[in-house]
Amino acid sequence: MKLVLFDCDGTLVDSQHMIVGSMTSAFALCGYAAPAREAVLGIVGLSLPIAIGRLAPHLDEPGVSALVDAYKAAFHQSRIDGVVEPLYPGCLEAIVALAAREDVLLGVATGKSRRGLTAVLGSHGLEKHFAVLKTADDAPSKPHPAMVIDAMAEMGVDPEDTVVIGDTAFDMEMARSAGTRAVGVTWGYHDATSLQHAGAHAIVDSYADLMPELDRFLVREAAQ
Repeated sequence: MKLVLFDCDGTLVDSQHMIVGSMTSAFALCGYAAPAREAVLGIVGLSLPIAIGRLAPHLDEPGVSALVDAYKAAFHQSRIDGVVEPLYPGCLEAIVALAAREDVLLGVATGKSRRGLTAVLGSHGLEKHFAVLKTADDAPSKPHPAMVIDAMAEMGVDPEDTVVIGDTAFDMEMARSAGTRAVGVTWGYHDATSLQHAGAHAIVDSYADLMPELDRFLVREAAQ
């Protein structure tokens, strides 16, 4: 059995508008100048307190906590207002095809909260396809490998039979630290150079390219 772990933001769904908009609102509410869009997208994937701490390194812990709360409120309001996090082209078809395989278990390892991940998967009808979900509520922030290690333990799958798919250097570092294969995707928020430097074993530009890459991994591992 093989375990395929996906990141969420920037890999399954394009959440940049909600993330940047919510971060801008949070900083404004707390009386600070908003960080640049590129800076915000650069911290996507990290757990929220760590991400905001990087965006506002001058703040003490109470200041960071206030921004975290303001961000959560703004993000939740975006959902109430009907803002959506669309799936990337080809994502739905890829997930359905992988979930139909008897030799594959699917999972998610994300810096989102469990509430946030549940909302995203539910909005697209994807929750039934994933056997294991690991979030910022369950483990230390990426690039710490705990989410991957815990997912493998829960599913009873070894590192050599696991692949992590993500759009950030944090995903690649997490995968390498856990001893799994790391596949970077360029349709998210970190560029190919960042993914390569972080240790990606392979880098793909679309879901159409991802599926053959996964097929090679699954066939190669099955033959060993």
